[in-house]
Amino acid sequence: MAEQKAEQKAKEMARLAYKALDDKKGEDIAVIDISGVSVLADYFIIAGGSNARQVQAMADQVEEDLTRAGYPCRQVEGYQAGQWILLDFGDLVVHVFSRDDRRFYDLERIWRDGKFLSREDLL
Repeated sequence: MAEQKAEQKAKEMARLAYKALDDKKGEDIAVIDISGVSVLADYFIIAGGSNARQVQAMADQVEEDLTRAGYPCRQVEGYQAGQWILLDFGDLVVHVFSRDDRRFYDLERIWRDGKFLSREDLL
C-alpha cells in the first residue's frame, strides 16, 4: 500500500513537471521510468530549450508548479549558465538542456534501459 502510494506520488510529480515544461514550449520532452534500473529516482524527465532564457524559464516553471503542489525542490544545479539545469525532487529528477548540450550528453542513450513513457502514459 505504501509502495503504491509512493509510485502514485512520483507519477503525479512527473505529470506536473511534464505539463510545466510543455506549457513553456519545451522541446522533445522525454519521460523515463528508471525505478527498475536505478535507486537515484523513479523518473527522469529530459527536455530541451532553444536558448538559456527559455531553459531557465522552463526550470522556473517546473520548480514553481511542483513546490505549489507540495513537492519542494531539494537541489538545483546549473541554473546560472542555463545550458543544463538539473532539478532534484527526490523521486523525480528533471534535466532541462540547451539543444547543443542535450545532443552532447545524450542522457536518453545512457538511460535506455529505463521505460520511456508517452504523454498518454503520463497524463
